[in-house]
Parts: sequence; C-alpha cells; structure tokens
Amino acid sequence: MVINALIGAFVMQAYGAYVAVFKTEFGWSSTMLSLGYSTIQGTNGAVGPGQGWLTDRFGPRAVIRVGLVLLAGGLMIFSQITALAHLFPALFVVAVGMSLGGFLSVMVAIVNWFERYRATAISFITGGFAVGGVIVYLVVLAIEAFGWRTTAFSSALIILALGFPAAQLIRTRPEDYGARVDGDPAPEPPAASATGAVAEIAQDTGFTVREALRTRQFWFISLGHGSALLVVSAVMVHLFTHLTESLDYSLTQAGAINIVIPIAQVVGTIAGGILGDRVNKRALGAGAMLTAGCALLVLVFANSLGMIFVFALAHGAAWGVRGPVLLALRADYFGRRDFGKIMGLSQLVMTSGMMSGPIFAGLMRDITGGFETGFVVLSILSLLGALLIVFASKPTRPLAAVH
Repeated sequence: MVINALIGAFVMQAYGAYVAVFKTEFGWSSTMLSLGYSTIQGTNGAVGPGQGWLTDRFGPRAVIRVGLVLLAGGLMIFSQITALAHLFPALFVVAVGMSLGGFLSVMVAIVNWFERYRATAISFITGGFAVGGVIVYLVVLAIEAFGWRTTAFSSALIILALGFPAAQLIRTRPEDYGARVDGDPAPEPPAASATGAVAEIAQDTGFTVREALRTRQFWFISLGHGSALLVVSAVMVHLFTHLTESLDYSLTQAGAINIVIPIAQVVGTIAGGILGDRVNKRALGAGAMLTAGCALLVLVFANSLGMIFVFALAHGAAWGVRGPVLLALRADYFGRRDFGKIMGLSQLVMTSGMMSGPIFAGLMRDITGGFETGFVVLSILSLLGALLIVFASKPTRPLAAVH
C-alpha cells in the first residue's frame, strides 16, 4: 500500500499538475503532453509481459527493488528537462521503474497469499493509489511554493527513503515459509491405500498462460477494463487543465477539487473489496463502470461547483470499487499458477485505454478548444465496455489440462 501510494502521489496523480505547469512555462500543447502520459502507460504495458515472467521467476521483492531505483532516477532526470525532446526519455525511465516497482509485482504476492478474502486484500493495496491521490495536494502546494523541479527531485528521494523499507516486507508465496494460503492449517497426510501406495491429491493449479489466452473471458475482462481506463487516464491528465483553463479555477483551487476524487476512491476501494468477496463481482464491476461513464457526462455539463463535486465523488467511488473487483475476478478465474504472466499480458491489452484516453481528449481540446467533445466520446466507450464485463462468465478449464 505504501509503495502504491508513493507511485500514485508522485507520478500517476501528479502528472496532471505538471501538465498544467508545463503548458504555462513551456507552451507545450495538450496533445504533446498527453503523449507524455501515454509514454508512461505504453511503456508500462510493454514491460508487463516480461515483468510477469520476472516476478514469477525471481519473486516480487527483487523486481520491486530494481524498479524503485529506476523510478527515483527517472524523476531526477525529469526534474532537469528543458525541452520537449527531453520529456519523453525521462518519462520512459520513470515508466519502467514505476512498472517494475509497483502494481503488478505487488499483485503477484497478494494473489499468492489470499484467496477467500482476495478482493478485500487487493482493495487495500490498490487503495494505496487513492491515498496517493490525497497526498498529491501536498505535491501541488510544493510545486507552487518551491517550483516543479525541486518537487520532482525531492519526490525521488522520498520514494527511495520509504519505498525500500516497504519492499523488504514483500514475500512471494506462503509455502516458502511453511504457511498456506489464507493462513489455513496444513492438510492431514493422505491415507495409505490397500496396496500401500499413497493416494495422490489432485490440486487445481489454475490456468496456464496459453489456456487463459484461449478464453473469451481473458479478452472481455482486459478490453472492458481498458475501456474504463479511457476515462480514468483522461481525467488524470486533463482535469487540472480543464478546471484551470475552461472553468477558470486557480491551480490551488483545482487541487482542492481534485482531492475529492481520491478521498471518494479510498471509500470505494474498501467497499469494493468487502462487497467483492460477498456479491457477484461481474455485476459490481460493470455497475462501477456505468457510474464512472455517467459521472464524466456530469463534468461535461457542469455549470456549478456542486456539479463538479458530484462528478468527483461519483468518479472516485466508482474507480475505487472497480479496481479490486476486476483484479480479483481475474485471479478467481485463472488461479495462481501463472498469474503474473497472465496479468502482465492483460495489462498490455489494458494499456490501450490508458494511452489513448488522454491523447484523444487532448487532441479534441486542441481541435475544438475544449475537452467536452472528447469526454463525451470516452464516456460512451466506457459505458459500452461495461457490457464486456457483464458477458465475461467464469471460464471452464479444459478437461485434459485438469487431469
């Protein structure tokens, strides 16, 4: 949770604030700054499959340590950029570090340790991103007080100081320490048969990568999740600019409005985790996506501060609920065996949403003079994506593979 909070505060959530500053200081267009964010997400997706193999092979702790060093180094480089050509290499290093040091690596450990309350466990670690969203207001204040360069460089030092101790607590799987999933007691030894042979106990080890890729559920969940990220990424990158340029709020006021989203996300994340272990995950995930799509439409037509806060509350809560539910759904469907690799490949598909959402919204802003058209289209796509989750019923593993 600490690791994800650091990444959420200093990279994911903070980038929107840096965008608003760069537009003023350098005059860079919304489209080009969106490409910067897409560099992060594209790299994150491209690293995913290899990261899944590395995490399954060497364990999450080793991968996280390397990632945190790269992330800190990338932020230090980022703090020194003076031209648009410098932005993309710096963000590439940040993205590789963020990917290796964060979400997927931590998820592998969580899935290995929890099963009955898996959604609840996932909700706590994904809640770190929401906590980071709350902390980002301090980042905004630091940018205004000390400048963005000092803030970015200091962020790197904080990540090293807090991230490494947190990484030390990560363990790959309970079996390596004489424990079992969910803390269950060890099973009784199997009884000997009449011939003296020990009976074998079949264990369902989950889907292989090849088996998972052959299911429509893998593709429905990945594409549906990606459609939800169209909205998340566009809001993350452009909300500050929309509030300061289109609605004439100051950067500090925009930061105060923006902080409502992660606060609501924290509540939604915890609720999503608890409910996800008790009710139908598909219905819960699809409902959250429908709520997020409608919330973005509220922002488009907002003509008062009250409507903006309605958007922020609904968007944050829906984002919080959807995250742990759809992540736990994959683990429930495909099991622990190759989860790192399967999730890495799913992340590669989801990246299309994280990359294209900001670019499309930024392009529409540069063409039309506002974000409204882009937000409406992204909202509709997110609503359609909810249908993919609805139809992603639990897959059946091939009989030959089970036996």
